[in-house]
Amino acid sequence: MHAESEIRIPLILGSKTYRNISDDIIAPIEGKAARGWYTLITVCALCFLWGIGCLAYTIGVGIGSWGSNNGVDWAWDITNFVWWIGIGHAGTLISAVLLLFRQKWRMAINRSAEAMTIFAVLCAAIFVTLHTGRPWLDYMLFPLPNQFGSLWPNFNSPLLWDVFAVSTYATVSIVFWYIGLVPDFGMIRDRVIKPWQKKMYGILSLGWGGSARHWSRFEEVSLVLAGLSTPLVFSVHSIVSFDFATSVVPGWHTTIFPPYFVSGAVFSGFAMVLTLMLVVRKIYRLESYVTIKHIEYMNIVIIVTGSIVGVAYLTELFVAWYSGVEWEQYAFLNRATGPLAWSYWIMMSCNVLSPQLFWFKKIRTSILATFILSIVVNIGMWFERFVIIVPTLCRTYLPSTWNTYTPSFIDIGIFVGTIGMFGTFFLLFSRYFPVIAQAELKTILKQSGESQKKASAEVTAHGHH
Repeated sequence: MHAESEIRIPLILGSKTYRNISDDIIAPIEGKAARGWYTLITVCALCFLWGIGCLAYTIGVGIGSWGSNNGVDWAWDITNFVWWIGIGHAGTLISAVLLLFRQKWRMAINRSAEAMTIFAVLCAAIFVTLHTGRPWLDYMLFPLPNQFGSLWPNFNSPLLWDVFAVSTYATVSIVFWYIGLVPDFGMIRDRVIKPWQKKMYGILSLGWGGSARHWSRFEEVSLVLAGLSTPLVFSVHSIVSFDFATSVVPGWHTTIFPPYFVSGAVFSGFAMVLTLMLVVRKIYRLESYVTIKHIEYMNIVIIVTGSIVGVAYLTELFVAWYSGVEWEQYAFLNRATGPLAWSYWIMMSCNVLSPQLFWFKKIRTSILATFILSIVVNIGMWFERFVIIVPTLCRTYLPSTWNTYTPSFIDIGIFVGTIGMFGTFFLLFSRYFPVIAQAELKTILKQSGESQKKASAEVTAHGHH
């Protein structure tokens, strides 16, 4: 009697055929949208409009309308910038890194994650362009010819590296996302009936015919792009962390920032993918494709990255104590016990304690628990950026510059506006574009479909008898 390996849980549930997959994934594009979709897009669009109003007010009146002040010149806006860039991280990670590792479970979630990356980077760009105070002069960030006076940008500044890192990241993400969509556009082009839709998807599909040559080129390009964007996963958030780590402010001047920012970004990004996928799965009835198994795998990534972030927090505290530098020690003491201590403890409980609940299989595979915890993690990660920036700047070397910070109505409005913008874009994307890469799903149907697995299990069983 030889031991048999346990059959893995299928990634596509129900007795689906290739035709069923096409039907299910094109349904939101061909048919009418669900009621839930209209409700959500209305809420998001209203938030977006409010945000646009606050942005217009800021441009009219100036940055003085924000809560920033003499001491705390980086506050709510840079917190939001880093938070949005972090959320944009999971897309490239799920698509590129898991593609290189040949992970089949990424197929159902990679498309949404890539779209999420692009929208999150757009939201981040709003904060970073406005924070310069005069956004119409932002072209000076690029290396310009000297007719502009000796205005060469300072290449030693991490803020300049940010411009390059984030723009490269956005470009590669858009290309990666679009290339993946081409076979799906071809499928929609052949199925839609309305002439304007046929024309539009025909242009978007770049003449895709689905021949063997097309497929082999598609695979090659995907692999090359995945190889290019994997280092970007690490570089972008490392460079964002250099904005802090290369300064001489106590509490920022640490070498642990890059790795801990990267793992924190993956942590918050995966949480956001879960939040979105659970909503999309419900609205479009995609339960057969985004299964409990997918949710469990993602929760495992959240446990790992959450634990890395927890270790990083403790390392910071230990190094501050061990260094014997009283400014460093005071910076951390002030975070944990100072006037803004409540934000520090929200961060600790959301980011370090809440993900540990996923060790229990019951919680890890529960949809409601996952949905709530994914939102909790993102709140915690927002507070992490807030804690790094605001309490540190409230108490710097000069006691005469000590003060507190409260966000203004406009600060909050712009942030709510970006959340609305993100939601609006994502909902529109999910309505007119296939939210799951159907062509990729079909490649794993034979190995990971439920009915196909059962059939192969029966064949093996008969073979043994």
